[in-house]
Amino acid sequence: MKLIELYVQEVTRRLPERQREDIGLELRSTIEDMLPDDHQEEDVKAVLSELGHPAKLASGYMDKPMHLIGPRYFDVYVSLLKLIIPIVMIISFCAVTFVGIFSYNGEGELLPVILGMIGEGVWNSLSAGIQTFFWITLTFAIVERSDTSNKTNPITANWKEWSPEDLKDVIYIPKEKAITKVELFGSLIWTVIWVAGYFNANKLLGIYEKGEEGLKLVTPLFNQSLLLSFWPLVILVVLLELGLVAYKWKLGQWTMKLAVANGVVHVVSFAVFILVFSNLAVFNPAFFTYFQELFGFTHQLNLVFWVAVLIFLFSSLTDIYQGVKKAKR
Repeated sequence: MKLIELYVQEVTRRLPERQREDIGLELRSTIEDMLPDDHQEEDVKAVLSELGHPAKLASGYMDKPMHLIGPRYFDVYVSLLKLIIPIVMIISFCAVTFVGIFSYNGEGELLPVILGMIGEGVWNSLSAGIQTFFWITLTFAIVERSDTSNKTNPITANWKEWSPEDLKDVIYIPKEKAITKVELFGSLIWTVIWVAGYFNANKLLGIYEKGEEGLKLVTPLFNQSLLLSFWPLVILVVLLELGLVAYKWKLGQWTMKLAVANGVVHVVSFAVFILVFSNLAVFNPAFFTYFQELFGFTHQLNLVFWVAVLIFLFSSLTDIYQGVKKAKR
């Protein structure tokens, strides 16, 4: 009898106070009916094993779920977490880093400043991810407990029960053609980095010398006022790249249309790069002077420019080729 009492106690302690006595009496009666007249301890163990874990049995008496997110909503819940949290974290990281770079006044050692910006961006990104997780979880927990239908079949993203007809809306994406989230987020982060660098080139890029407080920018590489005169073209490239990322996100896989769009974006970006940096006036004259004093000649700058052009061209052609190759698979 001791095992029976302990089992009843383990079940009823998980129930509301007002239900415990009645359910305890009902459960004892059920167990006794399942036992033979001359039962032994092994018979009791067999019956209790058949009834199952006390927590599971208690959940059958409850009028609300004992889990936070049950199987009916769990798939939709996890899908939203995977979709929303990375977006929120990336946006938070980019926003904080972008603001930090724009507010940088050129004072202090560059490396600690950059590491500080990245650290603050990561911390804010994690904070945003945790808050998003909390609010999504809370929302689904409330929905779970507000559902009075007593249905257990999992629902789909359309908030309807699954049927074979739903398979018609599913797009088959071969693994070799799939576009990963890492690829998309990497594109976004890279766009933010080079845009921030463009608008703050006179504070970040140039010749550094070691001083009492560490490395200090003494000669900016660019003539910032002239460099910023190309901002409409830069914004055009940014919009095209963001549009390409959105298009990739929508399709989820490489197609010939996406490969063509990717090629167009690379061609426009390359043309803007040539247009901006082929004008040597965008470079700071003081940088030319420093370069000449250091190496004794200036035509090496042209060599550096053409090396940069070749690297840009090679990377663009490689990405275009990979896009076409994946689309044809």
